[in-house]
Amino acid sequence: MLKLRWPARPPSAGKSHRGETRWFTQRLVETSPLRAADPRTKLALALGASLAVMLPLPRLGLFLAGYVLLVAWARLLPEVGRHLWRARWVLGLLFVVDFWLVGPELALTISLRVALLTGVFALFFSTTTPRELGLALEALRLPYRYAFSLTLALASLSLLEEEWQAIREAQAARGVQPGRGLRELWRQAGDLVAFTVPAIVLTTRRAWNATEAAYARGFDSPHRRPYQSLRLSRLDYALLGVCGAGLAVLFWGGRFLP
Repeated sequence: MLKLRWPARPPSAGKSHRGETRWFTQRLVETSPLRAADPRTKLALALGASLAVMLPLPRLGLFLAGYVLLVAWARLLPEVGRHLWRARWVLGLLFVVDFWLVGPELALTISLRVALLTGVFALFFSTTTPRELGLALEALRLPYRYAFSLTLALASLSLLEEEWQAIREAQAARGVQPGRGLRELWRQAGDLVAFTVPAIVLTTRRAWNATEAAYARGFDSPHRRPYQSLRLSRLDYALLGVCGAGLAVLFWGGRFLP
């Protein structure tokens, strides 16, 4: 009987010379040590980091210091920095508004919390594929219908992005260019139909094809089983133990921490 093992770094298409694979709008960093971790472990780390936003400012600073060390060990500092740079205007606006209306302490706390949530997104999706996320959700007893729908939605984002780019190039070859300013967009509102209608048609067609393919492969079968299984390794137990102990100290160590 053939036994399938969970690959530490499964092969995937679209690799770059830096060991990165792109899916939807996120780059999958194949060289990260977290690629070898179980997706359930990475999901637990992401949920734990999301809960850390409730910590007060001194403990939040301690958690962020440990989180930066984890990101540096996982070789994800460029990815986290790229996400934070994209959110720079949101973070700056939140800081200015809170500083003006309330005070500097709240402004710093809110900005750090939003930055942490942004980094959590980069940590998880930079090392986890949609299929791995689906396996983790199934292992957590989520009904297969919902796990498959979420996985398919995430995996389809990259295809939608490619189709939208193809539509833009095709329409540009025909002389249709979307306006860049507000005035140009208002004047060329009629030309936007040339972009949206093909996108809706292609998306509907792809969704219909995906539905037919899923039912042809036994989507509603009551006896279906995944062809891959997850198993925690020593790396997973180490990550869960260290991060869990750190969160426990930060949440319940009030006598020793500020």
